[in-house]
Amino acid sequence: MSQKPNNFSKWYLETIQKADLFDYTPVRGCIAFKPDGYEIWEHIQEEMDKRFKETGHRNAYFPMLIPESFFQKEKDHIEGFSPELPWITEAAGEKLEERLALRPTSETMIGHLYSNWIKSYRDLPVLINQWANVFRWEKKTLPFIRTSEFLWQEGHTAHVDEEDARKETMQMLAIYKEVVEGLLAIPVYDGQKTPSERFAGAVDTFSIEAMMKDGKAVQAGTSHYLGTKFAEAFDIKYLNKENKHTYVHTTSWGTSTRLIGSVIMVHGDEQGLVLPPKIAPTQVVLIPVGPWKKNPAIIEKLDEIFAALKAEGIRVRLDDSDQSPGFKFNEWELKGVPVRIELGPRDLDQNQCLMKARDLGDKVAVPLESIIETIKTELETMQTRLFEKAKAFRAENSHTHIDTMDQLKQHIAESELNDTIPGWILAGWCGDDACEESVKEQTKFTTRNIPFNPPANKHTCIHCGKEAKHTVWFARAY
Repeated sequence: MSQKPNNFSKWYLETIQKADLFDYTPVRGCIAFKPDGYEIWEHIQEEMDKRFKETGHRNAYFPMLIPESFFQKEKDHIEGFSPELPWITEAAGEKLEERLALRPTSETMIGHLYSNWIKSYRDLPVLINQWANVFRWEKKTLPFIRTSEFLWQEGHTAHVDEEDARKETMQMLAIYKEVVEGLLAIPVYDGQKTPSERFAGAVDTFSIEAMMKDGKAVQAGTSHYLGTKFAEAFDIKYLNKENKHTYVHTTSWGTSTRLIGSVIMVHGDEQGLVLPPKIAPTQVVLIPVGPWKKNPAIIEKLDEIFAALKAEGIRVRLDDSDQSPGFKFNEWELKGVPVRIELGPRDLDQNQCLMKARDLGDKVAVPLESIIETIKTELETMQTRLFEKAKAFRAENSHTHIDTMDQLKQHIAESELNDTIPGWILAGWCGDDACEESVKEQTKFTTRNIPFNPPANKHTCIHCGKEAKHTVWFARAY
């Protein structure tokens, strides 16, 4: 399976199908998560949820169906989501008095309810998160990355003032960065979205952006400061300490199952999936080799190792099926299992086993008396190794020397000619939406974000050559 730029989508689809992560359904753009695919999401959920609760947030659940009138209350919001909304117009054989949308996001429903729940400054802040599914009727779909229905979490908070709300916005973005880099081993750039790319109805949107192996970007998480826009639209007021009614300041923030697709696109190789140990459904697979059925001591030893690893909290599988060792090796490599242990009669005689890390080429002999500690160390070092490898790839494909449209076009042309990836470019932007749009039209490169800590500062706009107000990452994106 080739990962060349012109074959990358094919590689991706083959990889996730052979790894048995999902299946297509009869509904356009909707997929079924198979157990391994869903378990990856569960590990992401677990880490996110723990951090949300540590920062005082609680989980709740809100209805999937949202009245059309709710969207009309926030003009920018309905304009942003209208093309993607699926509508319900009748139920139980009767036409509904008002159309109901399948939620694309929950600001409107939650805004309506917060107006009932929040009365006094004593009720604030409200710190709520929801784990749910949402619908956006995408024209072009790709499993896990862009689907009509997807799973996500969406946080919605209300605060006494702008300072408190902005502090919340940045806190959640920092949590996203920590989880994506620490759990998924994916390096990200954090920064602010340009006005044209910000969330519909937000005052400011901030994002973390990740580079895939084909050089394209994935928006891995967003956090929005909504100001008082939704509070005014839904009349969310509270009585302050001066006994005056004032609008709350709100935020929203979210990540989704596109993180699963990102993991695959960042770490996978031409043999298939490569999963960071922290999220792998199976972290270690034990495989008997040679004429092991004639030697019960081999399975006894593997059972012993299995029990010891389970006791350490390691997710382990013993593959004692009738398939050949070669078939098993290939199968578990396709699934991206981080560590494979092989044990045969000769190994047992030498009091050792063979260990193979998914991302490394060679097997190594490990004494049986130290196998548990060796596996634990290998899982930790592989997690770090994958992050550093992804970071080096990003650095290699992040270009800071392109300052004009002619240079960008030449760079793209050379990439296409050589079948290499164009990657990301760091360029100046004057702040004019027309310049940003023209870059997109001419090159399909969009602004990803205005990074907080850019590797360089740009002084002229890549499009018009005027003084740059911002240094921005540009890239093609999913």
